[in-house]
Amino acid sequence: MAYEEGVPAAEHAGIVAQDLRKQYGERTALDGFTLRVRPGTVCGLLGPNGAGKTTAVRILSTLLRPDGGHAHVAGYDVVRRPRQVRYRIGLVGQHACVDEILTGRQNLQLFGRLGHLTADAARRRAGELLDQFGLADAADRAVAQYSGGMRRRLDLATSLILRPAVLFLDEPTTGLDPAARIDVWSRIRELVGTGTTVLLTTQYLEEADQLADQIAVIDAGRIVAEGTPDELKAKVGPDRVETVTRKPTLDEVFLHLTGKTATRSTETVLEPAR
Repeated sequence: MAYEEGVPAAEHAGIVAQDLRKQYGERTALDGFTLRVRPGTVCGLLGPNGAGKTTAVRILSTLLRPDGGHAHVAGYDVVRRPRQVRYRIGLVGQHACVDEILTGRQNLQLFGRLGHLTADAARRRAGELLDQFGLADAADRAVAQYSGGMRRRLDLATSLILRPAVLFLDEPTTGLDPAARIDVWSRIRELVGTGTTVLLTTQYLEEADQLADQIAVIDAGRIVAEGTPDELKAKVGPDRVETVTRKPTLDEVFLHLTGKTATRSTETVLEPAR
């Protein structure tokens, strides 16, 4: 298999973005966005609304052309070789893309056929994914009868029809109850365990803390901080509490790094490390 020249072999299943720029009229969506995600890891991309998260995902998944910079996903340039990239990625957007009239099995088979699998291969792959995501018992029910958590699991399953090397998850658990959210987390961990690279955008800071090996904070279209959850917490420093010292939560780290004011309780005062 021939990969794009100039991309280190170790990054063929990962993500490399360098100085990406995107302008919408007078509004700058990305302003020098640079990010590397190691193969087989989860990168949590965090930022306030309008920071550029979804724009970055759309460029990296070949849905949008950048105005400047370059990016390689799974070893291929997203502008020069978009078809090769698409063969190797999966994408779960903020809203489920499954057909409510069809059954869960029919949805998966449809996505398989759209991905150029033969009818037999699509049928086999659909069965595998229904088992993997705990949907076998509901496989032949219309999706309209599924709960929100079941629909999200099915949506995640459709993105894996072609066994992607890289998976983009754009706020995958928005609107789910805590139990359903935890279930989706477990499915994502299983995928990473098989070597899939995941770029996750989320509004839930706990979600990033639970799943991400690496966290990148984006604000005003550029990465303003990057590291493991513990490394980012160390940049803020421990909270001062009357009887207990704890590390700050990622919510507090996020507020600190994006220039917002952390909420102070009567028991805890957050003071940046000096």
